[in-house]
Amino acid sequence: MLKKVNHIGIAVRSIEEAKRFYELLGAEVEGEEVVEEQKVRVAFISVGETRIELLEPTSEDSPVAKFLAKRGEGIHHIAFEVDDVEEALRLLEEKGVQLIDRKPRRGAHNTLIAFIHPKSTNGVLVELCQEG
Repeated sequence: MLKKVNHIGIAVRSIEEAKRFYELLGAEVEGEEVVEEQKVRVAFISVGETRIELLEPTSEDSPVAKFLAKRGEGIHHIAFEVDDVEEALRLLEEKGVQLIDRKPRRGAHNTLIAFIHPKSTNGVLVELCQEG
C-alpha cells in the first residue's frame, strides 16, 4: 500500500522564519501556496526523495493553529504516498483503523489527502496522499 514517505509536516508560526534554517543548510524552498480548506500556508523543501512541508496557519481556528497553541512548533504529521487514497481508506476502515477523513480531500500541489487518527498510529498523525 505505501510507496514512500512523501513529506514530513512541520507546524511553524512563521514560514519566513522557519525556512531560513533550511536555507542555511543549502536547501531551497520549492514554492509556497495557501490551502484554503486546511486554513494553512505551506512551503515545500526537497531533501532527496522526501520533502519537508512547513505549515503556517492562516486563521486562528485552523487545525495547525490549535496544534501550535497546544504543543508549540514541531513535527505535525508524516505523509505516506499511496496509489489510491480511497482504496487505502476503505481497507484501513475494514481493519478497524480510526480515520479522521473517510473520504479524500484536496491538499497542496493538487494532491488527494486523508488523515488517520493518532489513536490508531501510536500517537503519530499520519497523512495518506495521492499525487494529482
